[in-house]
Amino acid sequence: MSGEGGTDLLAVGDRVVALALAGEEVEAVVLRSSDTEVRVYEGEIESFSSAQSQGVGVRVIVDGRQGFAYAGTLDDDVLAETVAEARDNAAFGEPDEFNGLATPDGVPVADLDLYRDALLAFPTDDKITLAQQLETAVNAADPRITGVESAEYVDSVGDMAVVTSTGIRTSGRETACYVAAYVLAEEGDDTQTGFGFSVGREPGDLDVDEAAADAAERATRLLGATKPASGRVAVVLDPYVTAQFLGILGSTLSGEAVLKGRSLFADRIGDVVGAAHLTLVDDPTDPRAFTAGQTDGEGLATRRNVLIEGGTLRQFVHNTYTGRRSGTASTGSAIRGGFKSTPGAGCQAVSLLPGDRTQEQLIAEVGEGILVQSVSGLHSGVNPVSGDFSTGAEGLRISGGAVGEPLREFTIASTIQKMLGDVVAVGSDLEWLPMSAAGVSLVIGDVTISGA
Repeated sequence: MSGEGGTDLLAVGDRVVALALAGEEVEAVVLRSSDTEVRVYEGEIESFSSAQSQGVGVRVIVDGRQGFAYAGTLDDDVLAETVAEARDNAAFGEPDEFNGLATPDGVPVADLDLYRDALLAFPTDDKITLAQQLETAVNAADPRITGVESAEYVDSVGDMAVVTSTGIRTSGRETACYVAAYVLAEEGDDTQTGFGFSVGREPGDLDVDEAAADAAERATRLLGATKPASGRVAVVLDPYVTAQFLGILGSTLSGEAVLKGRSLFADRIGDVVGAAHLTLVDDPTDPRAFTAGQTDGEGLATRRNVLIEGGTLRQFVHNTYTGRRSGTASTGSAIRGGFKSTPGAGCQAVSLLPGDRTQEQLIAEVGEGILVQSVSGLHSGVNPVSGDFSTGAEGLRISGGAVGEPLREFTIASTIQKMLGDVVAVGSDLEWLPMSAAGVSLVIGDVTISGA
């Protein structure tokens, strides 16, 4: 979380930590959030939800044993009960010499501007209007658009504070919102789908027309698609596909995955794992990232971590536990699913260092190949231990250095290791998406296509 705010949550954390007994380490993670989601259909509200939640998660560590408990209220008597429950749970925990809370590590907290009062002041009726405007814009974008499966507006406001008996005391606040449309396009007997979205920190950042145009283009440009012939080709990954791929790649570069035997990169620090012009960074201090934040799930300052530099694997991301167990330290990469969970370790805002050419220029250089617009079954089709990669895909043929006929119902097969080594170029079109990875056009020189 980030920005100013959360002072009252810090006070809650202080009250929890004050209950620590001699020899105990106590951590309080206090969160408050407000979320709105509006979905419209044919101009009318199809669904509307507005929810507020708050709560505290408490960890107690004593003699290497960890206990955890949480509560969905911040009342003083409940706080005391939650600490007592965590203490009881610790008594039944297995001792682990690496258990311990984070301690201040001297890394300064970045001054990020991720909170907007304008979002809180935005009326509910105007949120509904934005979703309706998006649906109208999509329907007007192309006569082949025959339906809008959903047009929605979503926002969230979050406050978080982390206080520990080991000297951590941080808080922050952030806002985020987006509009998204999922549409149907028809031509003859063919039906295709597409999506478009716009993200920001406040409603004024959102571009309804851009989201609508993107959704319409993605749906209509695949009309009349056929299966390509099987073979080995060069592919250009659309930024959205690259972001999904980087999300998978990032998950294999966490200290937690390595310790659990779920990473193909274990024991490969210092090895060449990709092309020389490939640099992968996890940087939650980049305010453009939808998932940016100035502190991690343990209250340490986030920081820019270079994972792969010039094709060489430099480091994994760690929380306090995985860092200690791996003989290193936290990289400010503790992640939490909320106040109801203990911290894991993972990437928070991963991206490739962009190149200097547009997607159009990359396609011209490829000459012959496929522009992959979307993939399906990515999580089930990738093995993070072996690196085997197989996923369904659709896109456009690249012929004579330009995009041509639409293609669908084909499979891309390779391995993560080979794909990283076969990266020919990274585009200049870096785009932050509503996920923990940024997109960019990515040229991979040799993959196997299974089609007709």
